[in-house]
Amino acid sequence: MTRRRRTRLTRCLAEAVTGLLAGAVALGVGQLTAGITGPLGSPVIAVGDVAINLTPVPVKEFAIAHFGSHDKDALLTGVLAVLVVAAIAAGLLAARRPWRGLAVLAVFGGVGAAAAVSQPGAAALDVLPTLAGVAAAALALTAMARAVRSGSLAEPGPVTVSNPGDGASLGAGAWPGRRRFLVTGGSAAAVAVAGGLSGRLLLDRFSVDASRARVRLPVPAVPAPPVPAGAALRVSGLTPFFTPDARFYRVDTDLVLPQVAPDSWTLRIDGMVSRPIEITFGQLLRMPLTEADVTLVCVSNEVGGPYAGNARWLGAPLAALLRRAGPRAGADQVLSSATDGMTISTPLETILDGRNALLAVGMNGQPLPIAHGFPARMVVPGLYGYVSATKWVTRLTVTSFARQRAYWTQRGYAERAPIKTESRIDVPAPLARVPAGRTPVAGVAWAPSRGIAAVEVSVDGGPWHAARLAAADGIDTWRQWVWAWDAAPGLHQLRVRATDSAGVTQTPRGAAPFPDGASGWDSVVVTVT
Repeated sequence: MTRRRRTRLTRCLAEAVTGLLAGAVALGVGQLTAGITGPLGSPVIAVGDVAINLTPVPVKEFAIAHFGSHDKDALLTGVLAVLVVAAIAAGLLAARRPWRGLAVLAVFGGVGAAAAVSQPGAAALDVLPTLAGVAAAALALTAMARAVRSGSLAEPGPVTVSNPGDGASLGAGAWPGRRRFLVTGGSAAAVAVAGGLSGRLLLDRFSVDASRARVRLPVPAVPAPPVPAGAALRVSGLTPFFTPDARFYRVDTDLVLPQVAPDSWTLRIDGMVSRPIEITFGQLLRMPLTEADVTLVCVSNEVGGPYAGNARWLGAPLAALLRRAGPRAGADQVLSSATDGMTISTPLETILDGRNALLAVGMNGQPLPIAHGFPARMVVPGLYGYVSATKWVTRLTVTSFARQRAYWTQRGYAERAPIKTESRIDVPAPLARVPAGRTPVAGVAWAPSRGIAAVEVSVDGGPWHAARLAAADGIDTWRQWVWAWDAAPGLHQLRVRATDSAGVTQTPRGAAPFPDGASGWDSVVVTVT
């Protein structure tokens, strides 16, 4: 490679590094400022949240299906990738025409500021992280671009200079230019790292972990009946009857978990009611609370998917709270709103029909985890989560479906979405190799608010065989099941179907989750050796 070509490559790399370091400064200073003003202003998070809201439903379903609980990590990676490309472009442009690089920063600054102020609960101060980050990045970009233009960054050698002021000089020998670039770039990197780490530490002060740890749940006025003996089958690999908090599925639109202090939390019930009421967290804990075992299911759950979980919930009966407010004639919907701006619509008659619909404060014997709605959330058995399970809930508006539409119904999902009768094979796993002879086929089945009456298994499209059901813990939870299979060597397909207590058997017709839940029979292919 010739000296001229090496010099040109060195300069291009320096220009790209200039842009990357300027972008890092923007993120670091923005993070530091967000640590002072509040997490809503964090530029990347704000842009990511807007991207989630603007993403078409099919893309959201694809992300949930393929990335699972890492869907938000994938989105943030995409946002950062766009920022990296833009930063490199700003560096390349600024080395020749500084104003062009600054224009790129200004565009992304405008996008970040607009995203920040569009967040639910945002204030004017929430634009400061973006503005401060862009201002710091502009200074860093200008200084480093000047260092790139001031002389060669290559090894010293014979000097060939031609009008160095116009950026066309690539002659070697300008050792001070390299030193200036390294000092300026090193300073920018230090600012980026220090700002990012300091901002992260400052953001920790918004965490409500300590407040959650101080909450003491009362003894329930109506405890859940004991789980019957035999509700949990002893089959290796089978989903446990109760889902541990850490393994309970999480599907929401939040890149950063809402941090709601219980001392400041209130729930307002208003709308088409005779007596609007407001309840504090302390008042909620002093109410007669009910304990109930309920299986929750996300509408995004594919057939055989993981987005279902069973837990013991503690909360105030929602029906009693709504009756205290006095719904008026014509109301048929409860529009619940969360602190993150999410709205969810629930049929009023479903809450009032006698099922264990709760304003929950506890999960599996502990205060709600922050990821699952602390300090309070809704739990309504028998409905998919997008029409029932509002986390971080702060308002219940009694209204009608004709008057108001919630977040997901605005995007085409069904207004009323009872959970379909479903079953899943946990054991053996897909594509597993199992020994010939007697082997267990096991899994879970659910039809919350109706209960499971039977589960059947078919091998290679043959006759259906009745599985043995575990003992039922009421109608609102899933049931484990197992079938003893005399497995013969070869490649085999296992299928499962369930029948609920209303006599409805799971349909074989396959349907995608949109708009009211997936349907079809779960199946696995295994090799018997």
